[in-house]
Amino acid sequence: MNIAAAAPVRTRGRPQGNPPTRESIVSAARTLFLERGYRRTTVRAVAGAAGVDPALIAYHFGSKKGLFADVMQFQCARALTVDDVLDGDPATLPDRLIDAVTHLWEDADFRRLTAQGDEAADAIREYLEQELLARLVEFLGGRDATARATAVVMILGGLIYTRYLNPLLTPAALTPSEARHVLAPALRAALAPRTRTATTRTAHLSSPTPGRTTLQP
Repeated sequence: MNIAAAAPVRTRGRPQGNPPTRESIVSAARTLFLERGYRRTTVRAVAGAAGVDPALIAYHFGSKKGLFADVMQFQCARALTVDDVLDGDPATLPDRLIDAVTHLWEDADFRRLTAQGDEAADAIREYLEQELLARLVEFLGGRDATARATAVVMILGGLIYTRYLNPLLTPAALTPSEARHVLAPALRAALAPRTRTATTRTAHLSSPTPGRTTLQP
């Protein structure tokens, strides 16, 4: 007597064996976010496009907002790969930083993603702070590394804001190479180690210590 084989049970959550990669889900999500926008893209639609259970998206990304953040992070990482930017002649690091930022923001698809509300702003802010700023601090080293890296990110953030997010006439009219020419000296100054001048050291040494009387000759 033939016994019909039991239908396989579809389990929820992370599949066993060879599960689809995060990258394949992010790729499907990116396409839908570009086509439909953030609000009209559902987790179920992304799961269908990627050929996965919606629970797998929840497992990897937590929510649609988390998935969108990963899409933005992936876009940033493709154009502004920190390792590649930092690896090279230190003298041309300012040029590489500016070129990476303008290359990313000149991409039409990325600009469409950045126009999708607070979720995009949050993702960009997280990338600048947790990836670029943190890596710059590590790369620069020394007790003034945080101040120098912060100055760099503030300059790049100003470029992003005045040229792309809320463009001013003059910055928006510049070509990427012109923007590099204008901003590279400021970045070079921001990256330079902070040195205490002789005047500062002399003033510090000659300042009276609190509670101590200064004797006059």
